[in-house]
Formats: sequence, C-alpha cells, structure tokens
Amino acid sequence: MTVIGKDRPGLVETVARLVAQHGGNWLESRMCRLGGEFAGILRVHIAKENQAALEAALQELGQHGLAVLVQVDRGGAAAPELRLARLEIVGQDRPGIVQQITAALAVHGVNVEEFTSACSSAPMSGETLFHANITMQIPATIQLAELRSEVEKLANDLMVDADFEALD
Repeated sequence: MTVIGKDRPGLVETVARLVAQHGGNWLESRMCRLGGEFAGILRVHIAKENQAALEAALQELGQHGLAVLVQVDRGGAAAPELRLARLEIVGQDRPGIVQQITAALAVHGVNVEEFTSACSSAPMSGETLFHANITMQIPATIQLAELRSEVEKLANDLMVDADFEALD
C-alpha cells in the first residue's frame, strides 16, 4: 500500500494499529518525511477474509487527510536474475542530472530499487552540491564493468563524481 499525507505525529502508528486490529502482519516498509509531507510504501500480509475490512478502515483515514492506495499482490512470473549495486553521485547542482543518470541506467534495463537525493552547501565555496544514492538491480546479462565505464563517462560529462559499487 501507499500512504501519503501531511506529516504529523502518530501517522505510522495509526496505520500499524489498523493492520494489527485486522490480524495483519507488517512485512516491510519505506517511509519518510519530505517538505512537511509524509509518504510511505509498505507490504503487509493479511488473511483473505480480513482484507476487505482492512481496506475499508484504511480508506476512512482519508477523512483525516491521509490518502491510502491499496494494491493487492497477486503474485506473478518469476523475476529474472538480478545483481544489486549502489551508485553515489556528488557534484555541483544543476538541472538534468537525475534525468541523464537514470536514462543511462534505464537503457540497460537497470531497475532503481531505492533513490535518495539532497542538496547541500559546499563547505568552502557555498555552492549548492547535489548528492544522490541509488540502489539498483542490474540484469545478469549486463556486464558490470561496461556499465561502470559508461556511468563514469557520463559522470565526467556532467562534471560530477560517481562511485559505482557492486553489492553482490
């Protein structure tokens, strides 16, 4: 499910209470506060007979400014073999960095599993620095050395530092 709303204390507890009240088990989640807003994605396991009641209870949170989107996992085809890698980007901020890096990854079928970014002031110059950390899944058919080389070339063109590390 996806949970979005104005940040305030108790949001996560409210969702967790509803999951527990309906016999659900909280499996995994990613949640954060950004610009005064709260966003979270989470997976829960719940017995089929309790699913509709939980969904109804979650939808009632809309009256309190919390939007909840429930997507039922129906399973699917087996996932292809993937390798995990991390990419860290640091450089002077400018428009287009994210688009160019993610376009280069997408061309190779790389899936962005987690992406975090922020801007900060450079210690000496005060210029705005862009920082990004990307955890990605790379198809086994892609040569890591070739992908690393392409990312490093793009980083040079963008005038940013790139640290590419295989995690497997």
